[in-house]
Amino acid sequence: MLIAPVAFAVCVTLLLTMPAWLLIAAIFSPFGSGRRRGLRVLWVIAVYLALEVAALLTLFGLWIGSGFGLAMRRPWFQRAHYVLVGQFLAVLYRQAKSALRLRIDVEGEDPDIAAPGRPELIFCRHAGPGDSFIITHALVNWYDREPRIVLKDTLQWDPAIDIVLNRLPNRFLSKRSTHPGTMSAEEHIATLATGLDSDDVLLIFPEGGNFTPGRRTRAIERLRKLGLPQWARRAERLRHVLAPQPGGVLAALDAAPEAGIVLVGHTGFEDLDSVSDVWRGLPLDRHLTMRWWSVPPADVPAGREARIAWLYDWWAKIDAWIAEQSTRERADQGR
Repeated sequence: MLIAPVAFAVCVTLLLTMPAWLLIAAIFSPFGSGRRRGLRVLWVIAVYLALEVAALLTLFGLWIGSGFGLAMRRPWFQRAHYVLVGQFLAVLYRQAKSALRLRIDVEGEDPDIAAPGRPELIFCRHAGPGDSFIITHALVNWYDREPRIVLKDTLQWDPAIDIVLNRLPNRFLSKRSTHPGTMSAEEHIATLATGLDSDDVLLIFPEGGNFTPGRRTRAIERLRKLGLPQWARRAERLRHVLAPQPGGVLAALDAAPEAGIVLVGHTGFEDLDSVSDVWRGLPLDRHLTMRWWSVPPADVPAGREARIAWLYDWWAKIDAWIAEQSTRERADQGR
């Protein structure tokens, strides 16, 4: 009730002044790097602000149309919100792809081919800016799936994301300690994975954050402090991914034993660890490759330790694929 109206007013104000800022950026762009960084970034910001305003107006209309929220959980209104998410991401994807010069290829079996008409659990590698948006865009707009997503609670500072994703079956989780009696992250994930229908997918990022060398080191140290030297040794062999945190994956597998499993790896943003890295790289001129691996439910072993080993085996496979892909891209650039 407070943040959304204020954010709406701020977005409208920024949009009204954006033509002047775009003109200034265009005038001064030849004196910078020659890559029109400021102009490109401002354009993407302008598109995002316009989408934010349109989304907030649409969400307000849906709230009224649902009887001031009374019918919000009915199938038609849930579907309307997924359509809104899809349109938001489709426009943002097209504009960002053009302005930032991104090229995206997909390898492997996509969810529609691997498991048509079956719910799925998707465990995705996390690295670089915007990968969660790209994965969600692919699920909603390319494969016509309705994702349930586990996200960081800081994303709720964006009012459109806060409103639309809280109206859908998603969970915003915090790393901060919770009060006694509240649900754990694993319990939230198990709740999301329960009752998936034929076009639902549960999307989890088992690493818990974007890959950086520092986070990789801390993840290995954390395993040692927890008295898990065998997993720490396996994590040390992973060079391009973080050690997966198995709790959420195990909870999802237990709650949805009939669901198919898809592992997702991607490469293209590994060296963008900070805002300054992104700024220096603009326009990105990036080739992002996503790889999908489909696993039948029958291939998932039983038992906690066996499933953790299975997860580490898959993360090692994703790590090897990233290394191979990076070598191939460097060879292509050298030609």
